[in-house]
Amino acid sequence: MSNKLKNILYMSTIMASLTGTSYAQNVNTDSQDTEGDIDEEIIVTGRYLYSDQVNALKSPTPIIDVPQSLSIITADQIIRQGIDSIADITLYTPGINSSQGEGHRDAVVFRGVRSTADFYLDGVRDDVQYYRSLYNLEQVEVLRGPNALLFGRGGTGGLINRVTKKGVIGEDFVGYTGSVDTFGAYTLQADVNFAVNDNAAFRVNGYYENLNNHRDFFDGDRYGINPTARIELSEATTFNISYEYNNNERFVDRGIPAGADGRPAEQLEDITFGDSELNTTTFEGHTVRATIEHEFADNIKGNFNAFYGDYDKLYSNFFPVSFDEETNVVGLDGYIDTTKRRNLVLSTNLIGEFETGNIGHTLFVGGEYIDTTNNNDRFNAFFDQTQDDVEFFTATQPISLANGVGTNASGLPTVNNFNLDLNDDTEADIEVFSVYVQDQIEISEYLDILIGGRFDSFDITVDNIETFIETGEREILSRRDSEFSPRLGLVFKPKENISIYGSFSESFLPRSGEQFADINPPDDALEPNTFQTIEAGIKWDFADGLSFTAAVFENEQSSPQVADNDPGTLDVIDSEIRGIEAQIQGQITDEFFITAGYSYLEGNQVNDDGSQGLRVRELPEHTFSIWGNYQITERFGLGAGLTYQDESFADNGNNTTLPDFVRIDAAAYYDLNDRVRLQVNIENLTDTDYFPNAHTANNITVGAPLNARFTITGRF
Repeated sequence: MSNKLKNILYMSTIMASLTGTSYAQNVNTDSQDTEGDIDEEIIVTGRYLYSDQVNALKSPTPIIDVPQSLSIITADQIIRQGIDSIADITLYTPGINSSQGEGHRDAVVFRGVRSTADFYLDGVRDDVQYYRSLYNLEQVEVLRGPNALLFGRGGTGGLINRVTKKGVIGEDFVGYTGSVDTFGAYTLQADVNFAVNDNAAFRVNGYYENLNNHRDFFDGDRYGINPTARIELSEATTFNISYEYNNNERFVDRGIPAGADGRPAEQLEDITFGDSELNTTTFEGHTVRATIEHEFADNIKGNFNAFYGDYDKLYSNFFPVSFDEETNVVGLDGYIDTTKRRNLVLSTNLIGEFETGNIGHTLFVGGEYIDTTNNNDRFNAFFDQTQDDVEFFTATQPISLANGVGTNASGLPTVNNFNLDLNDDTEADIEVFSVYVQDQIEISEYLDILIGGRFDSFDITVDNIETFIETGEREILSRRDSEFSPRLGLVFKPKENISIYGSFSESFLPRSGEQFADINPPDDALEPNTFQTIEAGIKWDFADGLSFTAAVFENEQSSPQVADNDPGTLDVIDSEIRGIEAQIQGQITDEFFITAGYSYLEGNQVNDDGSQGLRVRELPEHTFSIWGNYQITERFGLGAGLTYQDESFADNGNNTTLPDFVRIDAAAYYDLNDRVRLQVNIENLTDTDYFPNAHTANNITVGAPLNARFTITGRF
């Protein structure tokens, strides 16, 4: 067996235990005396993508050997920077930014492609629309570019994979975190690990979060629990199983409208537009994950994964759709939406290494089966005065609307009914069968070639209940798409600490979209959208624990559309997004950690008439971020960060501009002892007015003013 595979298998064993390590124990990394060198190599430098050997890349892989742009955010970094959401992560990650997500879901713009479904949990699809907590994570992996070979449909601009904590065999510990901020929100977290015996461990992570912020009416709470067990059935076989329950209820805030100048109407930034009682979202999710891993021989190992998720969500809201500055009147639209989804995902992977002559091969083959049922309905608002879904109100605080009853701008009483105007009611069943293979070929110690492909069969059936309600007749539509997605990469390593790579990859998105919206005509006649990326880059570990990465790329989207001049024919429209990304991350000295990133992105909208001369919305041309921690004394440290986002457009018509902004953050840390840390994080140190993202031209998020969070983290 080659040294390369020995290292991978050895590091897999080490990482299988470290993925369960509580970051509460890393209050002072210099004080650790257990597996100190190994812990420092993996956690501090973050050389490996990992998740108990089942991760975003299917096997533990050094970052320097991956022909793709990616970033890793560790749990320690999340705690130190005071990150508490996916949106916070995007601020400090090059090539991606956040979208508003209509105030009820995570939404990320990966290289100009907005997505609400390209999220993964331990490498398994997590595509339901909700806000994801970070309480039980070891790290977050951000992969950019199409990723269909490993993940199938979606992943068109990139994806985010969350890696959860696992049981630690041979240890008993309790970790805890408590925090409160100046808005009044607070969080409690616990992380408890029990060594059952020499071959098994049980671990429980749980949290409760009381929500509050700078906006009127905003409140809510969320909580969750994640028990997990790890059992070593033999020296060659390991079994992991976990259950997670998440519950989330919060006020929905869709932000403020734009003014006549095509910029956020700043005079309205203190007004919350919506119904103080009915703007709400609730989410309840149950998930079970099980993985069994087996080493068949020194050079062959495999795993089998099973995942089941059951989700129930309600989303009710009113939001601004227009604003007349002369009359100070805002138009409010609204709807109520429910989603029930069940996901079953079964997958298996076999990984091995062999040689043909003097050429080495690291081969993995796998298959995946997904069975999803998705029931969704939506009712539009219906106001009795307008006999429509839009009503007009005077833009004052509070807006005169509560429990669907209010006084409109004309001084007349108005009442909304969420039961009259059915907009959508569908039941969708999805079956996906996938097989994939990839071979990383070691031509020499300086050159690797990666080649692979994936075949997906995507079968969707939609029962349109709305049609049955209206006509008494069933309307059942179905469609099957079969797609092959290739991947090709080349990694040249003139030195062990430098790699120069080039890659080509593809992905696709069926016409039913990310959330299985519909396949009504003419969508039922259209092929999936396809996405291609050509990328070249360099990765350089130029100092111990300090790495630099840079990439240049071009994404091309091919989208079949009905021809404008002949609905009976189809045009295939190509659009492109180009960009540059760079990041430096790691320990400059034992006391000084830094992460910094920059991206340049450009892209134009294209339809079947050609280029529209319009920029892709939510695509800032330049973004830059930097964060550093410095340990001044053995017990006292400081942190500081800056994030810059260039101006972008909130709408496809490029009529509304989100201004550029600079936000400065800071932190201070004090270790009471080796087990307890006190911490304060200050956000928006200069109290800057800014608008970080939007959903449409009239749904613009108002950034938080100067605020602070106080945290205690410990372990015993």
